[in-house]
Amino acid sequence: MHFPWRPVLVFGLAALGCARAQDQMNQAHAPIFRPPPSKELGRLTDRVAAELPPATTAGPIARRNFVDQHIFAKLANEKVLPAPLTTDYELVRRVTLDLTGRIPSPEEVRSFVASREPRKRDQLIDQLLESEAFVDKFAYYFMDLFRANGKMGRGQELFHYWMKENLRVDRPYDDVARSMIAASAKSNHVVAAANVIAREHVQGKAQPDDAEDWGMVQQLDTHDELNVLYAQRFLGLNLSCISCHDGQAHLEKVNTWLSKKRRVDFFRSAAFMGRNRYLMYWEKGMPQSGEFLIDDAGPGYNTKGASMIRVPRFGGASDPAFIMTGEKPQAGEEPREALGRMLTAHPQFARATANMFWAKLMGTGIVEPFDDFDLDNPQQASHPELLDALAADFRDHGHSLRRLIRTICRSSAYQLSARYPGEWKESYTRLFARKLVRQLTAEEVHDSIAAATTRPADFKARGQQRSWAMQMSGPTGGGDIKHFMSTFGQSNRSNPPKNPVGSPLQAMLMMQSPVVGDRVVAEKDSRVQRLLDTYSDNARVVDELFMATLSRPATPTEKEISLAALKPDRVRGAQNLQWALLNQVEFLFNY
Repeated sequence: MHFPWRPVLVFGLAALGCARAQDQMNQAHAPIFRPPPSKELGRLTDRVAAELPPATTAGPIARRNFVDQHIFAKLANEKVLPAPLTTDYELVRRVTLDLTGRIPSPEEVRSFVASREPRKRDQLIDQLLESEAFVDKFAYYFMDLFRANGKMGRGQELFHYWMKENLRVDRPYDDVARSMIAASAKSNHVVAAANVIAREHVQGKAQPDDAEDWGMVQQLDTHDELNVLYAQRFLGLNLSCISCHDGQAHLEKVNTWLSKKRRVDFFRSAAFMGRNRYLMYWEKGMPQSGEFLIDDAGPGYNTKGASMIRVPRFGGASDPAFIMTGEKPQAGEEPREALGRMLTAHPQFARATANMFWAKLMGTGIVEPFDDFDLDNPQQASHPELLDALAADFRDHGHSLRRLIRTICRSSAYQLSARYPGEWKESYTRLFARKLVRQLTAEEVHDSIAAATTRPADFKARGQQRSWAMQMSGPTGGGDIKHFMSTFGQSNRSNPPKNPVGSPLQAMLMMQSPVVGDRVVAEKDSRVQRLLDTYSDNARVVDELFMATLSRPATPTEKEISLAALKPDRVRGAQNLQWALLNQVEFLFNY
């Protein structure tokens, strides 16, 4: 297949280097606490916006909810002009990608743009939040967040199903969190919430001595891993460092709050899991695939017990105490249930959750990184009052994730243009003076290519065919698809998920991979084939390809060039046109 066009691609979120540490301890901790490249987001947005076709909106920007009151008040106080509102074409693409993980259909774009309903933006957001594609997108997000993989065995599929059901009914998120923390099961293959615990197990040895051999799982290290996980995912706190040493004289330059914590504080936090017992099923001397009994028949946390993955434990208090307040379980209360109660009732649970979803939808958190709060650093939050307001609204409305997402997406702050009318300064980034762009995730790139070309994938799940990567419980496929997704940063679920980072190899794959090239060929009921079969007018073919791929009409110049490409050979020209549109900067970023 001949591709005459070679558009210049802009990729990148260059890794932001941190200042050279002053001593070895700071150097050792710098990779853990290094802030994400949020300072680069403004410059990246500038570069991507320069590649977008001209688009203007006029008129005053309404303050649509309390989010806008905080954002625009601070902009006014700093004497910073906000970007204008984005166009309808861009808004429908932006919010559809953010809430479903793929681009809208041409019919959806045209219907939205043509509507004269004053509340159409709110209605679109509500419609997407009620869609099955929303459930798929955010179930996949939580699977990445909790690194759901083969360590769960068959429980991975069960956990995925459970998360989808939670999202489908908008189950209160505090209830979801408590279920994960306190889950017990004769088998994690039958109790979905227990699979978070199964995922974090640390294997102690390869073979059991007998049917009651606790050593197949390193019990204490697993307590510690769960303690780190719960604090980071539910409280936005990274306790990793104090799991090995006191914070004093080690963490002052990276996290003031943690610098005041001791390793014994970590022990007492992990002690809530001290009575947990993790028994790996085995038959004929072989462990069974990711299947565990999880109960509360253990002896408690041993502060002098051996460790396989941390420095030796040195002893100290072993009674459970909540890391935030020092509170202990009530008389007769199961320790893990007590932890779930304390953790979800503390204001930091709502603050961390609100900040996590703000970061996902707005490009950077009010606190960055979203999972590494320094509770003693008043400068860490760009908009502390807004964060508290979001947390209070989340808590007051039953910890509804739909409510939280709806509130952010309905705001004018979310709906600002990525283009900026004046000179952009780096300091404006954390003021949210414009919509910050983000590179699509691997799954979003794949599913948007499939949507644009109407050539879905053929994934298999539980004996059924699935069309979209977002519908799967985890990374799947082989050959070209596996290589493509891996190159675009698909999480392997062994490490915490990271924001997508561009690379030259990604640009090469967009130009040469069969994942792209095979889908634009005029065959197998592709969009190109159907358009050529349906319309004899090349102008209509061009219009449809732009709308299907970039969610907007072609500019006059783009249409002229496109028609010239189709004139000598409309089949090859149409194939080349869609390939070129898929390789545009604007296709690979959400702006």
